[in-house]
Amino acid sequence: MSVDLDFQGPWFDGRAEQAIADACDDARTDIAAYAEDRVLAGTAAYFKTRTPYYETRITTTRVSSEVSLVHDQGVIYGPWLAGVGSRNYPATRFRGYPHWRLAKQAVELNGPTIAEQTVRRYLPEMGG
Repeated sequence: MSVDLDFQGPWFDGRAEQAIADACDDARTDIAAYAEDRVLAGTAAYFKTRTPYYETRITTTRVSSEVSLVHDQGVIYGPWLAGVGSRNYPATRFRGYPHWRLAKQAVELNGPTIAEQTVRRYLPEMGG
């Protein structure tokens, strides 16, 4: 008696592995885009005088295959706007705006859901 096994499909030919890698990459991108949107929504909601220059400097940079960084490209007054500069309270009454802190909290809260939605798009390619 003999048994012949034929291993084929996405788990055996590399398609599932590639789909997993693509899903992770897209999830990172989707979460970073969400973070950038949250920062910009915060500037619109909290800035008493909106600064178009500052808002145009908020961008996302891919630091590595696993990390994207949302930042203001080192705008000199960025720390002051965020309330972490040397010229904030107690040096002055201005305590800063919460746009970065709130964006971080939103990403921590919604990031897993965003990642899950992204991965679900790739399930058919993974054989699921």
